[in-house]
Amino acid sequence: MPGQRADARRNYARILAVAEEEVAAHGADASLEQIARVAGVGSATVRRHFPGRRALLDAVFRERVEALCERARALAGAQDARAALLDWLRALTAYSASARGMAAAMAPDGAFDEEAVHSCAAVLGDACAPLLRRAADEGVVGGGVTVADLITLVTGIALATEHHPRAAAEADRLLTLAFAGVSPAR
Repeated sequence: MPGQRADARRNYARILAVAEEEVAAHGADASLEQIARVAGVGSATVRRHFPGRRALLDAVFRERVEALCERARALAGAQDARAALLDWLRALTAYSASARGMAAAMAPDGAFDEEAVHSCAAVLGDACAPLLRRAADEGVVGGGVTVADLITLVTGIALATEHHPRAAAEADRLLTLAFAGVSPAR
């Protein structure tokens, strides 16, 4: 984006923000025309910034992952380590539940980009690790719980609730149940 005109940067940011909202509301099948309409730009402007659905979804995905990482950094100094970890896991679960159809849309031919999947898991794992380590050090999470366990747990919850009529609420309910087993409240 460096070197772009100010209006082009604003359009990009607006399209991306609207796309995040539309994907959260309608899943990966969100209409590109609706995104353009809500963003107040033409379809050609959307396509100029994002040459295809996959490019737009990839940008939404990267933006959401970065927001989750920023959230983890912000929670790192929280007074209550258990609450901080649960807060971050709730944010990850909410995102995962709202990204209905994202995995299939990102791999339309059925083949996932293994490197990208592992990279994303590594980035999220790196973000979660300090929160989990602190919770374990304070004895509010079992010592055998790993970051991979937590990411797998959230992934399983997202998959299990993907077609639930109230996916986000059900995902949060299941996370609360599971977290009570991982970290019983004292």
